[in-house]
Amino acid sequence: MSQNRETAPHGVPFFIDTHSHFDATEFDSDRESEYARAVTAGVGIQIVPSVAHSNFDAVAEVCTRHPGCLPAWGLHPMYIDTHRREDLDAVRAQIAAQRPVAVGEIGLDLFVRGLDFATQEYFYVEQLKIARDHELPVLLHGRRANDLLLKHLRRIRVPGGIAHAFNGSAQQAAEFIKLGFKLGFGGAFTWTRALNLRRLAVDLPLESIVLETDSPDIPPAWIGHGRNSPAELPRIAAVLAELRGISVDEVAEVTTRTARTLLRL
Repeated sequence: MSQNRETAPHGVPFFIDTHSHFDATEFDSDRESEYARAVTAGVGIQIVPSVAHSNFDAVAEVCTRHPGCLPAWGLHPMYIDTHRREDLDAVRAQIAAQRPVAVGEIGLDLFVRGLDFATQEYFYVEQLKIARDHELPVLLHGRRANDLLLKHLRRIRVPGGIAHAFNGSAQQAAEFIKLGFKLGFGGAFTWTRALNLRRLAVDLPLESIVLETDSPDIPPAWIGHGRNSPAELPRIAAVLAELRGISVDEVAEVTTRTARTLLRL
C-alpha cells in the first residue's frame, strides 16, 4: 500500500460514495448534519445522480451547497412513466450548464412490474448516445437486466462507468469489466445471507470495485430497514476488508483511486 495514501481532514481514510441520492426528501430534516457526519467519517465526495427531469433542480442545489457533492444527470428507468422525449434535450442542456461526472442514473429494470420495456430501452439507448457524445461515463441501474445492458454497451461505446448495486454473475461482472466498467458494492453485501454478492466481493479484483451507499436506500445489515446514509460507507468498507482479509486502509486507497480515475475527479 502507498505510504502517501489519501486521508480526510480528520486523519481517517478518504472515501468516495459513488452513488448517493442525497437530494432525497428523506434528508430534508437533517441534511446538513448528515453531510457533516459523512465528512467526519471520511466520505469526502458523494456522486449524486438525478432520476428524472423533475429533480434536476434538487440535485443541482445539493451539489452547489455541499462542495463534496458532485452531480450526474440522467433519467432513471423506474420513473419511465414521467419521462418525455424532450427530457433528453433537458439532459443535454443540464450537462452544458453544470458539467457532471457521469450520465446517470440510467438503465433497465425488469424487476418492477408495469414498466414498459420498449420505452425503458429507448431512453437507455438515447442516454448512452448522450454519454458517448459528451465523453462521459455512465451510472447504470440494472435489475434482472445485465445481459441487455451489456448488449447495448457493446454497440454504443461509452468511456466506462459503474454497474451500480451490482448483483449479477461472475461472468456478467467479467463482461462489464472488459468494457471498462467498475462494479458498485454497498449495503447489500453486508447481509450474511447475500452469498453470491459476498463471493463476488472476495473474488473480484479489488481494482474493479467501487463503494456506494445508494442513500437513503439499500441499508446495510446494521441499519436493517432504516434510512441509509453516506456516513455508513466506511463501515461498509470495513465489511469488504474483513471478507477479503485486508485492511480498511487498503480498501479505501484502492476504491478511491479507482473512482477518481474512472470519474476524472
